Amino acid sequence: MIHALAPRTVVLLLVPVLVLLLAMFAYPLGLVLWTSLHDATGQWSFEAYARLSSSTLFYRVLLNTLEISGWSTLASLVLGYVIALHLARLPPARRTLYLVMVMLPFWTSILVKSFAFSIVLGEQGLINRGLVAAFGEAARSELIFNRTGVVLGMTNFLLPFVVLPVLASLLAQNQSLYRVAQIMGAGPLRVFWSITLPLSLPGAMAGALMALTLSTGMYITPALLGGRKEMMMANLVDFYTRQTLDWAMASAIAILLLLMSAVLIALMLKARGQEGVTV
Repeated sequence: MIHALAPRTVVLLLVPVLVLLLAMFAYPLGLVLWTSLHDATGQWSFEAYARLSSSTLFYRVLLNTLEISGWSTLASLVLGYVIALHLARLPPARRTLYLVMVMLPFWTSILVKSFAFSIVLGEQGLINRGLVAAFGEAARSELIFNRTGVVLGMTNFLLPFVVLPVLASLLAQNQSLYRVAQIMGAGPLRVFWSITLPLSLPGAMAGALMALTLSTGMYITPALLGGRKEMMMANLVDFYTRQTLDWAMASAIAILLLLMSAVLIALMLKARGQEGVTV
């Protein structure tokens, strides 16, 4: 028989976790917030936020971040849903094998993957060599140091975060619904639109939430695969900390990026809740 823990025991068990969160998250975040709200003399000041509000560079980078994150999330959602749908229809043994292949990006450093993409997508990379061999020199394409390379690299990184929740949602569906629909004369396409897709929307929304939140803070992939015009918010933070040494501006951008992620999460959770009620 399982007995409930006493409140005092629960608190004692949570103390190490709370201390770790305070040391590793709350304190650094508070320091960043404090830096963004003080000038070089240590006085309270909103100068950093005022400069951001009139900065053309900031708005351009913000637009880049939203566009690249949106395209990467959309590509990850479409490809991830197709992959998850295929995995859900496989026998358990084969599904496990293919799921390991999906999980491989988790076990590889994003830095290593970005360098690998620079080799694959480069001017003399594998894709361009194949295109030239098949269609001639005119088929050579610029796939790196532009938005295409950034979106491809980020999609590769984000795919597992979409596949796993969508797959869990698909596997949790009641198979009796499919048999009933087929008995009633529904074809595969009708079954998908009427049953599979609506019931898998919570998993798809969860995957899109994770992909969108992660993509807005990406740094390494845009830095290695993108050009100067594809700078994102995290790269702008790096610019102000390493090149201009303007820590107040960098901290203000970091706080705004955090708030933007929080707003995106709130909007996605609200949409997911409404979708769940509709279904």
